[in-house]
Amino acid sequence: MSTKVHIKASKIHKWLALIIGAQLLLWFVSGSIMSILPIENVRSEHLVSREVQPVANISKLVSPSIIAEQAGGPIRALRYRMLMERPVAEVTGMDEKTYLLDGLTAKPLAPITKADALNIASKAWIDGEPQFAAVNKITQNSVEYRGALPAWQVSTIDDVRIFIPVATGDISAVRSTTWRFYDFFWSLHIMDWKNHENFNSWWLIAFALGGVLMSVSGLTLLVKRWPLKRRRRKNAS
Repeated sequence: MSTKVHIKASKIHKWLALIIGAQLLLWFVSGSIMSILPIENVRSEHLVSREVQPVANISKLVSPSIIAEQAGGPIRALRYRMLMERPVAEVTGMDEKTYLLDGLTAKPLAPITKADALNIASKAWIDGEPQFAAVNKITQNSVEYRGALPAWQVSTIDDVRIFIPVATGDISAVRSTTWRFYDFFWSLHIMDWKNHENFNSWWLIAFALGGVLMSVSGLTLLVKRWPLKRRRRKNAS
């Protein structure tokens, strides 16, 4: 191996270590923190239950054929469940739009109101007595919520946010301080600092390839500077 190759490998390794090293440190730190945090706490499963309550007496439910007739065409998905102590049929059409029908009559149900959203959040809260501060309707997705819109955002006094789509009334997301802490390090880990969701970004790919190149250049230097090889050269001289 020539001296020229050794010098080039040394320069490449040095600059890659400076550029890639900082991100490698962030990968290790963010990965460690995300591994330490219990995912159940990140999802706020200890605060809010998202368990879907099944219908007890299914014999009284309206048949799927009647629901399809009410929908006026084929449907993609159908689910029966309880909502605010009443059976409902959650229907998803071929256009991916979801809406609710009365589970006993197949009549369309009104969209979830602000009072309904507060009631749903209260019944789902499992950590003592809930202390809600505000209920707001959101119409745009954000870093915290990327679900169905419009949706109700029910917030507590300690900034736990429960998101309930107007069309379905289910709890589609819960965000807390722990989740935001986790999400911050997730954005550092995948190098998507804006939307926190794209783990195929060019930044991530470039730094990953840079890490591979840094390893190859490091191995090149290791072979060149291998102690046994240098000792043999010294003895031969």
